[in-house]
Amino acid sequence: MSFSAPAVDHGDGASISSIHPDIITAHILTRLDGQTLASAACASSELQACCAEEKLWRDVNTTTWPSITDPRVDDLISTFPAGHRSFFSDSFPLLDHSPSQLDFSPSCPTTELISAVDMFYKDQVIFSKVQESETESGWFLCSPFRVDLLDQKETVPTPIRHVGEDQKSLEHLEDNLSLSWIVIDRARKRAANLSSRRAVTVQRHWLTGEIQLRFVTILAAEKKGEYVQCGMVVMCKGSEGGELHVREVSMKVEGMEGNHLNGRESLLLLQRAIEGGKRRKEVNGKARFGEYLEMKRERRERKERREKALDMICIAVGVTILIAFWSFVLFR
Repeated sequence: MSFSAPAVDHGDGASISSIHPDIITAHILTRLDGQTLASAACASSELQACCAEEKLWRDVNTTTWPSITDPRVDDLISTFPAGHRSFFSDSFPLLDHSPSQLDFSPSCPTTELISAVDMFYKDQVIFSKVQESETESGWFLCSPFRVDLLDQKETVPTPIRHVGEDQKSLEHLEDNLSLSWIVIDRARKRAANLSSRRAVTVQRHWLTGEIQLRFVTILAAEKKGEYVQCGMVVMCKGSEGGELHVREVSMKVEGMEGNHLNGRESLLLLQRAIEGGKRRKEVNGKARFGEYLEMKRERRERKERREKALDMICIAVGVTILIAFWSFVLFR
């Protein structure tokens, strides 16, 4: 249901309805970003009609995610229920896959996942790529799930000057480098942004000096109380010219035991997240990752306590058997 906003009289009887829709669309709505455009659509029935224009949402999406100008993605988005408007509502909010979605059953099989990835430095795009991943072969289903966007010897130059060795330089990257990793399910005509936008950790390798930025979204696993991390890694290294080069952009899914999930397990989790996962405007990825690490620590400590208790029981049983044996020998 839509509600019309009351006309505001400024003394000359002017209201939003008195402005020609073409003027609103061409000179006002084109200046809005996606969030503001979505809010404007809720203001009145007139604005709702104007904001439904497909070209507006196409422009918003391609500005936000340059990678989707790829014809493979653009053609697929046109088949979404509301085109680019549906894609924005799926992809802009951060994914917050909660335990309430554990009983969700995927509606249809997934034959292909498409990754549309964009990396930004201070709002300037420095890397964009689209990659398709088939999901039906035995190799995919049984092998550890991993998507690599760069070949082993491939690097991407950036405008980022080689950062120093101090912590402040790493914090600069954490604050200014952002990543969007949208996974599109062709069969469902749905999408989800799996990146935390900002890195949850930024570390420098002690030996090579390479910088690793990790972007993570925490997903609920099959078993109640279990979680997995969908982690995206960006590896950067310095060049002779002084600027940073990106040499790795990859994604994998890891369990709480540190195990890498295979394609079959990862696909089920991604299906559930894309189609049934909750989305929020703001999610503190770093805090959520910290909570996940704390759960892993507690889990590890519980396991160590169980193993220690089992070791003590085995030792006690062994000592008892040994005492009984010697008693039998001595008093025979």
